[in-house]
Formats: sequence, structure tokens, C-alpha cells
Amino acid sequence: QVHLEESGGGLVQAGGSLRLSCAASGRALNPIMAWFRQVPGKEREFVAAISRIGAAPLYGDSLKGRFTISKDGAGNAIKLQMTDLEPEDTGVYYCALGFQRSRAPEGYNYWGQGTQVTVSS
Repeated sequence: QVHLEESGGGLVQAGGSLRLSCAASGRALNPIMAWFRQVPGKEREFVAAISRIGAAPLYGDSLKGRFTISKDGAGNAIKLQMTDLEPEDTGVYYCALGFQRSRAPEGYNYWGQGTQVTVSS
């Protein structure tokens, strides 16, 4: 069983920056780790994904180059650096882990509890 723990959410003004972190515990060999976000009444939206080894990161189309996903150390941990934040970026950000490169929530096997990001205008 894999457990994911997110940290780093909070309240920030528009134009500001936040960094989210996610660490996975449990056995997962060469996983794909990703961030999704969700607001009430809307579907979970793909933000970014990164492989433990190999291919370049994937990003959601709406991010306009403002977010950067990266690996964090040698284990199964990732970061999401968010810059030039907009009120539309407000939502609960979820860390996910799976074993295929996918932009769909169904492509991931394990999920964190989520961390709230609120961007004020």
C-alpha cells in the first residue's frame, strides 16, 4: 500500500507564488507522480506529472508555463512550484501516483488527501 502526503498549500495574493510538496511512502517502483486540482462542482483537472525515470514532465494546457513540477530528492517525492498565481488557480490540489503517463485521474492508483490553495484577487 502506498500513502501520499501533501504539504504547502495556503492563502496567497494574485501574482504570488506557492510551492507544494508530496512524499510517497510504501513500495512503488518507478512510479509516475502527478498533481491534479479540483474546485467544487467541477471535474478534477490535470496539472502536471513527472516520471521517476525518463521522459519529460507533462503539464496541463491551462497553466501557461507558470507551474513547474520536479522530483524532490532520491525517493518518491515531488514538488510543484507555482508562480504568478491567479484566482482561477484556487482549489484543492491532490497528489497522485500511478504507473502510466496519463492526464486522466483514472490513470492513477493512489491519492493524497489534498491541500487547499486559495488565491485572492
